[in-house]
Amino acid sequence: MTLERLQPITLDELVAEAALLTRVDRKYVLPAKDAAQVLARLPEDTRVLTIDGATSFEYESFYFDTPDLLSYRMAALGRRRRFKLRTRSYVDSEDSFLEMKTRGARSATVKDRIEYLFDERETLTREGRAYVEESLLGLGFEHPDQLELVPTLATRYRRTTLLLPATGSRATVDTDLSWQLADGTTLALPELTIIETKSGQRTGEVDRLLWAAAHRPSTISKYGTGLAALRDDLPSNKWARVLRRHFRPDAAIAA
Repeated sequence: MTLERLQPITLDELVAEAALLTRVDRKYVLPAKDAAQVLARLPEDTRVLTIDGATSFEYESFYFDTPDLLSYRMAALGRRRRFKLRTRSYVDSEDSFLEMKTRGARSATVKDRIEYLFDERETLTREGRAYVEESLLGLGFEHPDQLELVPTLATRYRRTTLLLPATGSRATVDTDLSWQLADGTTLALPELTIIETKSGQRTGEVDRLLWAAAHRPSTISKYGTGLAALRDDLPSNKWARVLRRHFRPDAAIAA
């Protein structure tokens, strides 16, 4: 992915731009070579997040779920009340957060997070547990303190973030994607790219470029789709199309 021609933007500038945006999010899953062709046609005024000269950053997340995968099954079966719990780490800077994403009775999605120690990102600390229980109480769980939560899946990828000034839209480009179960079984798909666009009332330029190249938004969750790709015993109809088209079973490597 060649982005040297793009002008840089700092993190503070990007955050200031994002605060003004009412977002419509779309996700696209496509081969890396197709993504490169689309990104080569970005407008000249596109800006790329740049920190210390770098434009691509390593992300790592550890997802927590019950032994019977309550969080996964709620999402796979389309339950209106559901949650997703993970640590998200920015590996280059060793910054970590514990994030809880919930969806309530009115289908409103809320994502909240607290700072977390980088060295404890694979575990649920006492402080983290208290934060989770408070969040689940707000979602309607009667006894969240009795809910066993264990690390279930790790995801790793590199992310590039773009700003399109003409429409105020943004896009993230995730590459070098891999998923790992708690037992060490790994699925690596370096030939795959996930692009997520975030736009306001006007459709973003990246969306239009993807549509022109016959790429349409996909239903994908890094946690749900990745776990379904590694575990063929789980319900996965929600992600069946993207699994068939883009996730190769032969790419999984046993522990």
